[in-house]
Amino acid sequence: MSALQTSTQTVDNIFIFIVAISVALLAGIVVTMLWFVVRYSRERNTKPEDIEGNLVLEIVWVVIPLIIVLAMFFYGLKGFRFMRTVPPNAMPVKAFGQMWKWSFEYENGRTADQLVVPADRPVKLVITSRDVVHSLFIPAFRVKEDAVPGMLTYLWFLPDALGEYDLFCSEYCGTGHSSMITKVKVISAAAFDTWYAGKRAAEAGEAKEGGRELLEKKGCLACHSLDGSKKIGPTFKGLFGSRVLVVTAGKEREIVADEEYLNRSVMDPQADIVKGFPPVMPPQKDSITQKELEEITGYIRELK
Repeated sequence: MSALQTSTQTVDNIFIFIVAISVALLAGIVVTMLWFVVRYSRERNTKPEDIEGNLVLEIVWVVIPLIIVLAMFFYGLKGFRFMRTVPPNAMPVKAFGQMWKWSFEYENGRTADQLVVPADRPVKLVITSRDVVHSLFIPAFRVKEDAVPGMLTYLWFLPDALGEYDLFCSEYCGTGHSSMITKVKVISAAAFDTWYAGKRAAEAGEAKEGGRELLEKKGCLACHSLDGSKKIGPTFKGLFGSRVLVVTAGKEREIVADEEYLNRSVMDPQADIVKGFPPVMPPQKDSITQKELEEITGYIRELK
């Protein structure tokens, strides 16, 4: 298999090979069974007879299945080696899973919530998780790999057709698992170079707009709404200054959602759990800076 072959072709060829063998075996077994039903029916054989062993037949039904199984094994192994051998010209992209979103970081420092890649160039995803075990799955390219906290895994694929393709988590990771979906956007090489070079401009825009973009970038909006609707976590709309019923150390109490409360809820969300909502938010102390915290809480404070 050459490096120009895609993972889609590799997996599909192996799948078709195994299915073809299975169909042939099924047809052979059914035909043989029907032949035996007719050939050895009671009408044709009124007097039952014992059937003794047949050495040739026994060798055949041991050797042929062994050859078939070995053929499937070695064909699958060849495909596995192909899919685990990253081409030297592959573009590396870091992929981070967290409850409940995916984020991607490129070599020049640019980050995105969607995986943007150039067509006809191999892409290597270096995958990890910021909280629990996730599994990055791109069905269109037949690739899947677990995202494990504290561990780096990888996969590679060759996007050979322009378009948008689903990328989602295939490992149940909590209440918001079903919403952990994004896109792989395959664009032309020229369009990708333009997008990739736009890092500085994008960063400048984020610095100006601040809190709203950080909430989306950090995955907060997967669980919290901005319009008052109920999600996995409480809405941010009208939160600041309101009275909130929380459970602290197993005891209920009512507190005011002031700036201290917002800071504590982001950095240590298990300290005060809002009643009626599951305690599933992971601590953000290792993934958010003080400046980012100020921008986020400032945005929530103004969200009336």
